[in-house]
Amino acid sequence: MIYELAEKAQKAIENNCDAYEIYIDETKLIELDSKQDELNFAKEEIDLGLGIRVIKDNKIGFAFTSNLEKIVETANQAVDNTKLNKTDENYAFSETGKVRDVKKVYDNKFNDLNLDESVEVLKTVISTATDSGCDVTGSGFSASEGRSLIINSNDVSIENKGTGFGIGLSVTIQKDGKIATAYNSQSSRFFDIDGEKLANEVCDLAKNSLETKPIETNDYDVVLDYYAATGLLQTFIGAFDGENVGRGRSILKDKIGTEIANPTLSIIDNPLLEKGMYSTKCDGEGSVSQKTDLIKEGVLNSFIYDIYTANKQNVETTSNGFRGSYITTPMISPSNLEFKFSEMKDLSEVDKGVLTTSVLGAHTANPISGDFSVEASNAFKIENGELTDPVEKAMISGNIFEIMKKVEGLNSEIKQYGSFIIPKLLVHDLRVVGQ
Repeated sequence: MIYELAEKAQKAIENNCDAYEIYIDETKLIELDSKQDELNFAKEEIDLGLGIRVIKDNKIGFAFTSNLEKIVETANQAVDNTKLNKTDENYAFSETGKVRDVKKVYDNKFNDLNLDESVEVLKTVISTATDSGCDVTGSGFSASEGRSLIINSNDVSIENKGTGFGIGLSVTIQKDGKIATAYNSQSSRFFDIDGEKLANEVCDLAKNSLETKPIETNDYDVVLDYYAATGLLQTFIGAFDGENVGRGRSILKDKIGTEIANPTLSIIDNPLLEKGMYSTKCDGEGSVSQKTDLIKEGVLNSFIYDIYTANKQNVETTSNGFRGSYITTPMISPSNLEFKFSEMKDLSEVDKGVLTTSVLGAHTANPISGDFSVEASNAFKIENGELTDPVEKAMISGNIFEIMKKVEGLNSEIKQYGSFIIPKLLVHDLRVVGQ
């Protein structure tokens, strides 16, 4: 069906502009949420629509619709919208290229999954947590199938198809007047998420966080668990955005070829990764996917670009112009960010330190300087390589760009949270302020 829609849109637009791009997106979604331990939201829906971008007289226009009877009107609106924009010779659409296949991004089990079965999955998570003695404050489950097609006037025609599954749980526990909370989630391209394991891990974390003890203000070796690491790394990766670089809002501007991270670390933006949550044949502009080495052995190698930003800076796009759906235009965003360390440390090598499961306030970090001050959440002391007492409220402060110069990978499972594919991270001499 989407090819028929694309053909109809193509006929409506091809003679009315200098160049065109048609993006069609169909999403099937099952979504559940609970408030405390009671299911309070459930939906099953299909969303289908298209977005049209055109270039006319070096001006760009965009329009979208979910009313498939109004494709012609949408095409005309896209052309009319060019009149609202300024002339800019950097506007362009993707060219054809070698399309590489992506593996393990679709699970046929989605076709057999229904709302009732999804409810049972979430109920199992909730019951496992309550049976373990925790109070569920919120939980959720989602399953989706996405199919997209992008074609343009440069003979680009690429279809993508994939599935995604996710589950999350937050709990509290009370004992002797003390309260602890915990949260975690799982996501996968396949219906292989383990809700019972997640519930047990979250409840164990909450229980272990009850008997907190104060910590002395000092510089410590700090282990950043997955959520803590991704919270702080958002600021770091923002400096690789080609638009930020072009506007002088990145501290990394003019530092290509400079060592900016621990030489044991390489970071790869990899949209072709097997089973990656953001793996795709092309980005939201139709630029064929490619791996981009952002950091090679500590040295800054590349930024990420969409077509427009790349043209402005006289470089090639890195196929990082992604879009959320047919109602949005492409924006620069990473795909799967692989953090690869040539050497890894063991927790046993940490004599005196702190492990923090997550951090609160990471969004307040200065996006240009990289300075941050965050609250450690579900944190524990490390003594002679062993986790000991849970820590009372403590603040961790530092600078993310300085951290990356000495960050090390900790021997641990490699997990994907959002775009980040990481082990737990070890940072030396980070300031921890006890309260």
